[in-house]
Amino acid sequence: MSVAFGLAIYFMLWWIILFAILPFGMRRTQEEAGEVLPGSEPSAPERPQFLKVIVVTTIVTTIVFAGYVALRSSGYGLDDIPFLKPPASSYDAPGS
Repeated sequence: MSVAFGLAIYFMLWWIILFAILPFGMRRTQEEAGEVLPGSEPSAPERPQFLKVIVVTTIVTTIVFAGYVALRSSGYGLDDIPFLKPPASSYDAPGS
């Protein structure tokens, strides 16, 4: 795997995991807290804690990416999963 390919995979994983982790830890909206800042949406979080979300996202992404690299370098692939292989008869020509 090239460095550029690895960075691209890491970047995509980071964004996917960011959106998965983003809702966790959001307790109340500004509307529920009673203090809506001018120019913001009432449904915006009261205290977003973006630095914490970014750090957790980076840690989780690094763990997932390390698992991906280990699996890729181990030699296993989708062909090694038995239930993903179609039966051999499905490759025959129709009517034979």
